[in-house]
Amino acid sequence: MPPGWRRWSLWLLLAALVLAMLAILVYLAGRYEASQVQSRLERDTAEALGDIRSGLARNIQSLQALQASRPSAANWTEAAADLLREHREFMRIEWRDPNLRVLASADTPYRVALFSLNGRESAQTDVGLACATARRFSGPAYSTSYFVPRADGLGLEVIELCIPQMTAGHVSSYLVATYALQEILSDLISKQVARSQEISFTEADGTRLALHGAARRGTRMFTAQQLLDLPGNTLVLRLDSWHSAPSLFPDVMSALVTVLSIGLVTVLLMLARDTRRRLAAEHDLADALAFRKAMEDSLVTGLRARDLQGRITYVNPAFCQMVGFGADELLGQSNPAPYWPPELAGEYEQRQAIRLAGNMPPREGFESVFMRKDGTLFPVLVIEAPLINAQGVQTGWMSAFLDMSEQRRIEELSRASQDRLQATARLATVGEMASLLSHELNQPLAAISSYATGSLNLLRHGGASADLGMALGRIAEQAERAGKVIKSVHDFVRRREHVREAVSVRSLLDAIMPLVTLQARKLGVRVLIELEPGLPEVLCDRTMVEQVLLNLARNGMQSMDRPDLRERVLRIEARHLGAGEQGGWLELRVGDQGPGISAEIADRLFTPFFTTKPEGMGLGLSLCRTVIEQHGGKLGFEAGHPGGTIFNFTLPLQKNSPG
Repeated sequence: MPPGWRRWSLWLLLAALVLAMLAILVYLAGRYEASQVQSRLERDTAEALGDIRSGLARNIQSLQALQASRPSAANWTEAAADLLREHREFMRIEWRDPNLRVLASADTPYRVALFSLNGRESAQTDVGLACATARRFSGPAYSTSYFVPRADGLGLEVIELCIPQMTAGHVSSYLVATYALQEILSDLISKQVARSQEISFTEADGTRLALHGAARRGTRMFTAQQLLDLPGNTLVLRLDSWHSAPSLFPDVMSALVTVLSIGLVTVLLMLARDTRRRLAAEHDLADALAFRKAMEDSLVTGLRARDLQGRITYVNPAFCQMVGFGADELLGQSNPAPYWPPELAGEYEQRQAIRLAGNMPPREGFESVFMRKDGTLFPVLVIEAPLINAQGVQTGWMSAFLDMSEQRRIEELSRASQDRLQATARLATVGEMASLLSHELNQPLAAISSYATGSLNLLRHGGASADLGMALGRIAEQAERAGKVIKSVHDFVRRREHVREAVSVRSLLDAIMPLVTLQARKLGVRVLIELEPGLPEVLCDRTMVEQVLLNLARNGMQSMDRPDLRERVLRIEARHLGAGEQGGWLELRVGDQGPGISAEIADRLFTPFFTTKPEGMGLGLSLCRTVIEQHGGKLGFEAGHPGGTIFNFTLPLQKNSPG
């Protein structure tokens, strides 16, 4: 190729590059100017939409002010006429009752009456729909636009505004205002916007409803649209701007170079900032990983992760120490796991298959048995949960393990200690039974001794055989009672189930009254028994309850063995506790007229081995409380009036007893 051709080729290439650059610059300049025009048009559209919304909102306030003072129809019409003179966009204002009947109305003075040709009834449907929407919203609402013909052959596109007036939560009246869309565009939008552009309301399909603004000038049209969303209706506000083809302004090259330079510097700065953020994020991630690793290594709880196929993907040092295998021996292992006992491998495989099928384990975990590397078995508590990744997808299962060996050892020690305590308690029970027997047998043995002495006296003086027979019968009865006491106290100490029977209160009292009467005669005590009529039977251990009654009666009579008491009365009462208090229980009360119980003694009254009697053992009241509590009842006391003490206790009724 000749050198001249080569030179021309270079020049042609350079020229082509320059022409291409110029073409690109012209194209970019045109695009820039077009974008500026479009942006300005979009901004004007947004401002026009804001003007319309502000104007409509102010109009609503002006309309609501008409009803502020509850005017008469004449005053309202005059105020409405003033409002129509101030706002050309209103064609008509009406005051309607809740049934939409017109109470008063006013038309704009700037046009012929809007409905002079077809009458107001032609638009009644639109008014009804607007007011129905307003009632549902409890606020202003607009109707869809409709065309109203006029006598001059033209017409207007209008919309209805309905404002409900509320009184005590109910609609008392409506204000209905008719807007002309043409007048909204001319009066509510800035004159500057309308001077250089066409403004129109259109429907969603592009059909123009109203038009206002300058005529078309230029060869290229720019369009911007915004939705005017009103309660009950939506209109499209459209601005059209006509311009000539964009011109190439002189400083486009410098502007382009400046913009490109700024863009390049901005990109470099953003890249540097992104790099710093990436380094900081990597540093934070390394710290977080180190912290997590240190935390996992310090745990005494074993951790293990498995994927959805059951392969082990992670173990922490505590788990490795627990089973005796290293991490390299466990990672990637599936079924059977090396720490499963061979005899339980089949059961564990079935359990794992159920888990991998998606069944959630119990929240509190479950117990299992693992095998260490040396073959020893140990119990573990397993707690499992789904392993969820950052995208919220389950990728496997995370398990936590607690070695239960030490807990089992402590439980065994506790069980052994419990056995030793029970043995000690049995030894203490032997002493308790001996003390109780000695206390409880005192009364029947004393009675036997008294009856035996009386029998000897009868024999010595030749007494009647009937009295002697009665005394011997009493001796046999008290001997039998002593045997029952021994058996009942023996069962009581061994905490066995007592033989309980249905017994009437009268039979309980009849059994102890001979002994009570003997001591009452000796101490000069009068015994009064008051029983409610029709008392039901109680379910109790008859011998032990008789002993409780006898102990309380003896204590009451002994408390009245004082020379300063002239009247000594022991009162025994029984009553049925109705359903209002403790239905199903019977209360017995034993009251005396003794000196009462002081506060110091009351705190220790039921303490075993505490007594105020010189010859007492301190077991009577303690035994009585234990017997009553074994029956499910309560034993307590209260001060009597005007003096003395009343002991009361409750016994359960026989289930099928009446009352």
